[in-house]
Amino acid sequence: MQTGYYSAAAGMVTQFNRLDTIANNLANVNTVGFKEDDLVVGDFMRIYKEKRDELDLQNNTVEGAQFINRTMTRAPQISEHFTNHSLGTMQSTANPLDFALSKEGVFFAVETPAGVRLTRDGSFTTNSDGDLVTKDGFRVIPSNYFEGAQKKGINFSTEDSIIEVDKNGQIATNIPGTSKFTPNDKFFIAQPDNIALLKKEGDNLYSMKNIEKMQSLEESGAVRQGFLEKSNVNAVKMMTQMIETNRLVGMYQKAMSTQMDDMNRDAIEKLARKA
Repeated sequence: MQTGYYSAAAGMVTQFNRLDTIANNLANVNTVGFKEDDLVVGDFMRIYKEKRDELDLQNNTVEGAQFINRTMTRAPQISEHFTNHSLGTMQSTANPLDFALSKEGVFFAVETPAGVRLTRDGSFTTNSDGDLVTKDGFRVIPSNYFEGAQKKGINFSTEDSIIEVDKNGQIATNIPGTSKFTPNDKFFIAQPDNIALLKKEGDNLYSMKNIEKMQSLEESGAVRQGFLEKSNVNAVKMMTQMIETNRLVGMYQKAMSTQMDDMNRDAIEKLARKA
């Protein structure tokens, strides 16, 4: 059995998966609040050392030699998938319904048909009922959303001509005909204990278990009105990784061709000479 062929084929599949991730990052380079995804490819030596320590095999033994042989024929694989939650650039828009979060690990909360989800995309607007919603029409929820039996969103009347939001997400609107302000709702600002457990669902949304038990931050100090957070994807780095991945695919393809063509042809010629 030509184990090198199967290892090369598996390596090519791994690079295809990496290429998909890079392409998705590049496609969202201009998506508001998007966070870059990345992959960790399993390394032969690292996998060997980790498993070697677990099995506690002695060196210079038959069992140790057999394990090394099995390990070295393993194919490269995706060992970890993670999201880079570092901050993107803050861009001023002067739109009072645009909001950015200036700290890592905090999110707005929105109501979707599948339940409450988290997002960093603060490019909001209002619907025909005056509710504050995302571009996809999902209602942005207030800090007291989970406290009452009746779920409600953040609503503005047609007379609310001026909207101001402080750094903690407290909303204030002007009293009609005056320059005085009255408190309105407050944004639900979520801070998961472990952002690595968040799951991307598309449309810049994240899901997490037991989200209804989460409490809104009282003083996040992160909300910036009139700003949007740009994607944290580095386009130059992604293009470099794409070139590197394409080269690796070509190398694996050449290795597969060598295994199937050159080695098999050499074996056939030798058999023919002996015959």
